[in-house]
Amino acid sequence: MTARARKTLVWEPGEIPAPGALLDWRDGRHFDHRHDRPCALCARPTPMRSHHGEPAHKTCAESWITAHPTEARLGRFASDTQPKRARDTDDHA
Repeated sequence: MTARARKTLVWEPGEIPAPGALLDWRDGRHFDHRHDRPCALCARPTPMRSHHGEPAHKTCAESWITAHPTEARLGRFASDTQPKRARDTDDHA
């Protein structure tokens, strides 16, 4: 990944999952409908994109986080931002 790609965010990421945890990439902006590009980690084609716009399979990104826990804290791959829950709508007893 280039230094420029690392600095530029396509949209705001959420938390970085712990090693072995799953990424939450539900936002449709992770999917490029126009074309596949080679995954930055395995080089196979993928329509998936990170928050930085870097082509990467979600499973490859999760494996990379597990294999590189220290570097993962820099935010190369992160989950989507989760919406805040309103406390007054919580119906649990």
